[in-house]
Amino acid sequence: MKKEKLVVIIGPTAVGKTNLSIELAKKLNGEIISGDSMQVYRGMDIGTAKVKPDEMDGIVHHLIDIKNPEEDFSSAEFQEIARPLITEIHEKKKLPIIVGGTGLYIQSVIYDYQFTEAASDPDFRKQLEAEACSAGNETIHSKLALIDPVSAERIHPNNVRRVIRALEIFHCTGKTMTDFLAEQDKVLLYDVVIIGLAMEREQLYERINLRVDLMMDQGLIQEVKGLYDKGLKECQSIQAIGYKELYAYFDGAVSLEDAKEQLKQNSRRYAKRQLTWFRNKMDVEWFDMSKPLDMDLRFNEIFTYIAGKLNLSANT
Repeated sequence: MKKEKLVVIIGPTAVGKTNLSIELAKKLNGEIISGDSMQVYRGMDIGTAKVKPDEMDGIVHHLIDIKNPEEDFSSAEFQEIARPLITEIHEKKKLPIIVGGTGLYIQSVIYDYQFTEAASDPDFRKQLEAEACSAGNETIHSKLALIDPVSAERIHPNNVRRVIRALEIFHCTGKTMTDFLAEQDKVLLYDVVIIGLAMEREQLYERINLRVDLMMDQGLIQEVKGLYDKGLKECQSIQAIGYKELYAYFDGAVSLEDAKEQLKQNSRRYAKRQLTWFRNKMDVEWFDMSKPLDMDLRFNEIFTYIAGKLNLSANT
């Protein structure tokens, strides 16, 4: 059976994935599927650097604003939605382009991954949730580090839901989340080209810092305060960078300036983790987006690479 064609554009936060993907979609008659775990949430626009309607330039975007902030979302659910969507886009004679920085989500779609959703123990989960509330997130994260240091390195202590899920899998099956992922057959389900955008570290960090400043100017504080005032605290969405730092400010735990600096630092660390993940987990063709360079030449280089790999032409 002939595999469906698919383009994947990955890279760290602030590297320029959005603009490039829109230009590629216009030239390749594509539609974009967001591969970002937080852009699914309504009302979380500034902090997630969500593409604005006027920036889409007529290109259809999927998997944006499909969840309320109090709802959970997982890589398994992303897989369940994204795969039929890829087929649907093909049926319209268009090219699906996944764009984002959430590695496991993208990996779960393009490879033949099977998830362990059946392994669950609600009582054990509630016990860990109570422990996290009483003793702190680091307490349960340290438990994960003892049994599965690889997952502990990948999952931030403040991402309580994922830490608990990894512990729950081990509790129910005796296997770590890392074991389950390692056992997966890395069989590509699509005729896929994976493009990675990279940038010299100091330049990328400067872009991240400037983006945070811009988010503040655009009203990030007001956006997060709106969620805070609704009482949304124990939610997966609020663990996102850009939200948890300002929640600490609203709680009175830190000053606004300290929250802003923490946001920048966490964003830089996240970018580093993203690059490590992509370089270790996927077969990526990397392109350096550092300046100075001629962006038109770089775009044409990337387009030519994709077109050659997938046997496509402009506006195919």
